[in-house]
Amino acid sequence: LGSLTVLFCCVCVCLGVPKCEKCSSFVEYNQRSKRQCNFSHSTRRAQSTVPPAPTYTSSMCEANSVCSKKYKEWEDNEEIQIFREYLRIPTVHPNVNYDDCVAFLKRQAASLGLPVRVIEVNPGKPIVVISWEGTQPEEKSIILNSHMDVVPVYEERWNHPPFAAEMDNQGRIYARGAQDMKCVGMQFLAAIRALRRDGVSLKRTIHATFVPDEEIGGKLGMMEWVHKESFRELNAGFSIDEGIAGEGEVYPLFYGERSVWHVYFNISGTPGHGSLLLKGTAGQKAHYIIDKLMRFRENEVKRLENNPEFTIGDVTTVNITIMKGGVQENVVPPELNVCFDIRLAVDVNHLEFENQLLDWCREAGGGIELEYDQKCPYVKPTKLDSSNIYWVAFKDALDELGLKVKPQIFPGGTDSRYIRGIGIPAIGFSPMNNTPVLLHDHDEFLKADTYLEGIQIYRKIIANVANA
Repeated sequence: LGSLTVLFCCVCVCLGVPKCEKCSSFVEYNQRSKRQCNFSHSTRRAQSTVPPAPTYTSSMCEANSVCSKKYKEWEDNEEIQIFREYLRIPTVHPNVNYDDCVAFLKRQAASLGLPVRVIEVNPGKPIVVISWEGTQPEEKSIILNSHMDVVPVYEERWNHPPFAAEMDNQGRIYARGAQDMKCVGMQFLAAIRALRRDGVSLKRTIHATFVPDEEIGGKLGMMEWVHKESFRELNAGFSIDEGIAGEGEVYPLFYGERSVWHVYFNISGTPGHGSLLLKGTAGQKAHYIIDKLMRFRENEVKRLENNPEFTIGDVTTVNITIMKGGVQENVVPPELNVCFDIRLAVDVNHLEFENQLLDWCREAGGGIELEYDQKCPYVKPTKLDSSNIYWVAFKDALDELGLKVKPQIFPGGTDSRYIRGIGIPAIGFSPMNNTPVLLHDHDEFLKADTYLEGIQIYRKIIANVANA
């Protein structure tokens, strides 16, 4: 009888029965990815619909039982449920419809007992502001900013539906936005919920802001909003926004960003027949420009390799992203267009760099026009010293929690650049360590335990900075 029970247990697991009658373990078998259950099988019998039963041990059953219990805890956790609900709203580019997201955030504000405003700086681009008034509302407020939108997905490359927020038996929650950055937005609200539930009073007013279109530059969102009266009314003194996961114990913390330049070189040259050796062709000029920028790129690669303390944010990156031109195989074109994505390090003089580009255009033979699709100005990084009372409070919270962080320059671009650009200090921090960096990647996920721990981290940080 004991042997039959063991066999039945294993068959239940292998057939994907949610609860094993012996160990009560949860098992998931994903037909799309062909992943095995917890009792892994190395091969399948060619003509069998049921895999061979694995060798069973009591320790395997016990481990599965613990896993099942943990899964049930995650599944029943209120904050995990809210997070997964948010992830299931497909605010994905292009042509994002934010209506469902706004309705969801209104419900969250109501559950917190807090007022909510919806501001439209541009039609169809709502900004949601949930506010918790402090005991001294005349003091500068704290912004907890996150963006609602997410980048597109290649669904065929995912092993889990990207907007289902599936959770496996290790607590990995798979969804676009799991790391970038719906997690942080919900952690802000969860931390506020915990503080209010515990009767904590904060000196400064908190504004949890949810903005659109960050993933496409924030041009119709934060970039314009920071110059509107509705933003000035927040009386903001400090902002916290997204960071990036850390693959080790140390948490990345971002206090500045490189300046994004998307520059097109529109190159005119001598047209003619493809059988000739014409002078001053667009191709020759393009070759010269590309060679100069690729040599500059090689030097930046060496700087990064030779400085072990450097991260990618400490150097200037240069990449060709678009090349266009030509009308026919045997015709030398009159014009070629080459686009470079350039991220200028914070120690680069913008005027000198642009003059260098113009010099190279002249050296190439002229007839080259520079066109900027994006040309972000230099923005002074946030100070991380005693002159910044918010940083002191933030750092005290980290120290009290025993967390190690590495301050650095953000490698990409976030809405914090617009906030810093009007003189408000801002820090980017996502409480995700021991986590692979999967923003914009296939099978983006965040572990449930990491998410829940992040809530407690933000609970401490928010309380500290709001009472600074």
